[in-house]
Amino acid sequence: VQLVESGGGLVQPGGSLRLSCAASGFTFSSYAMSWHRQAPGKERELVAAIASAGGRTNYADSVKGRFTISRENAKNTVYLQMNSLKPEDTAVYYCNANRPGRAYFADWGQGTQVTVSS
Repeated sequence: VQLVESGGGLVQPGGSLRLSCAASGFTFSSYAMSWHRQAPGKERELVAAIASAGGRTNYADSVKGRFTISRENAKNTVYLQMNSLKPEDTAVYYCNANRPGRAYFADWGQGTQVTVSS
């Protein structure tokens, strides 16, 4: 299993970023995909998730209305569009996958750093 995140960077408050996660080593279209983040000194938290077919999504309350998760099963890629970014969104962002009721893959990718600062 390989999960490679990209698209992070430094952005001013109110700005936007689009993260991508390229997945390989498993049947992408059979797994729900999710984005997580970990800020310095904090636990990793679930940010957004999308069902295997892409029809159902859910979001952490802190990002609802600002972030959108999507996926392209033909490209084995999941995206996170982040708008109206806030300094508290600063974190390393990771993607992962799971089947319903099952744990995420144990091997997380390297993540991509998102820094929101003026």
